[in-house]
Amino acid sequence: MKVELRKWTPDDREDLVNICNNVPRDYLSNRMPYPYTLENADWWLGKACELEGRDGVFRVIVVDGEISGNISVEKKADVYSKDAELGYCLMTENWSKGIMTEAAGQICRIAFEVLDIIRITGLVYGPNIASRRVLEKNGFTLEGIMKNAVVKNENVYDLYVYGKLK
Repeated sequence: MKVELRKWTPDDREDLVNICNNVPRDYLSNRMPYPYTLENADWWLGKACELEGRDGVFRVIVVDGEISGNISVEKKADVYSKDAELGYCLMTENWSKGIMTEAAGQICRIAFEVLDIIRITGLVYGPNIASRRVLEKNGFTLEGIMKNAVVKNENVYDLYVYGKLK
């Protein structure tokens, strides 16, 4: 299985809509609209192109030639400007195959090369053990657990804070 990351282009808008409407949302931020529209995709793709390489790294996850997910590292602001946050989602048919572990490793290497950062943070809801493993397999260290820090769909979760230093 070949896992590649490539930059998003405006031509990917329908694939982005498909991903965002079809990945499970249990552990995703509410800031991603649902249903996800072509207008949402156009806005996000514009942002990704504008910030690419300066304030973030935004990539399509391509598995054996098929667009399968989204992954990004976005710089934080103010006193946190040397830190960036990792975020990702993957179509369920590609879960438990090592794809996200490979994609996360690739994007962290790219982010440390092109962004002016010294660390990458990963935030994971407690029950999302698979995502925690992705970070751990990529050398992220569990730095703390924020108790009852997330409310998603009326569920209250602990938030696991992971960090990876350059």
